[in-house]
Amino acid sequence: MGERTIRVRVPGTSANCGPGFDTLGLACNLYNDLELTLSEKQQLEIDVIGEGAGNIPTDENNIVWRSVRYLLEKAGCAEIFRGARILMHNNVPLSRGLGSSATAIVSGLKAANVLIGNRYNRHELLQMGTDIEGHPDNVAPAIYGGFTISTIAKDGRAECFALTPKLHLQLVVAVPDFYLPTREARAVLPQTVSRQDAVYNISRAAMLAAALCRGNERFISEALDDALHQPYRAQLIPGMYEVFAAAREAGALGANLSGAGPCLIAYASERQQAASQVGQAMQEAFSRNGVKASILHLKLDTRGAHILNH
Repeated sequence: MGERTIRVRVPGTSANCGPGFDTLGLACNLYNDLELTLSEKQQLEIDVIGEGAGNIPTDENNIVWRSVRYLLEKAGCAEIFRGARILMHNNVPLSRGLGSSATAIVSGLKAANVLIGNRYNRHELLQMGTDIEGHPDNVAPAIYGGFTISTIAKDGRAECFALTPKLHLQLVVAVPDFYLPTREARAVLPQTVSRQDAVYNISRAAMLAAALCRGNERFISEALDDALHQPYRAQLIPGMYEVFAAAREAGALGANLSGAGPCLIAYASERQQAASQVGQAMQEAFSRNGVKASILHLKLDTRGAHILNH
């Protein structure tokens, strides 16, 4: 069958969105590109350009290659395509809470699927991505784009509802200059929570989804509050709540931890010219707590993973 090559683009993501722990997510216009060539020869060549170069494994442990192999084995093609050339061009920072691992997983699944004739639809890719990642809140927006609400059934089946909010939001992301592996951020979370905290989050997650669907800014700020994960992860991110407060004072509708962190994301209305002030305020609040942070000004991606023209 010879060699076959495809290029795909996958958006970075922000999961949890405050109260939606392991459930809510959004895609942003910060992208990782992947060029995948499948080969019948048992030879693996991986190159990484940009974020993660020098840190991402370039052997069989590479998460893109593991995802490619996962899909090929599902499709019964693993013995046909035993090797690959992989070129990762990354813009999504590693271990910062912007979905770098999910982006890698989805790019591998998407590219391999295209090369074997699109045997699987997006829902099936969501299930594969969830099986690999362990939860759907990052892989769902990476696949579908927009704002996503995900669930996992008792049998492990992942479902996702994707929507484009009626609110046009500017996403202001403060990126601290330190890594926070998801494993470490999960380790500080309690095994059980109070009924009061559970109700607190359920009400706010529901309100956030409704506010985005209806385009109602008034409810966004309170709806982004969380009691299940952010209070425990605050110890890992110096000045987190001070950065949230600074963002709101500068005009943001609200702010929350992006994924497991340490990135913090604020939401500004597109009607307001507040995004630059919000970013500066977040940066200064971090600085007062001894943390150097860079600022990304992003928007919602509504396309999700897609093929790039040659």
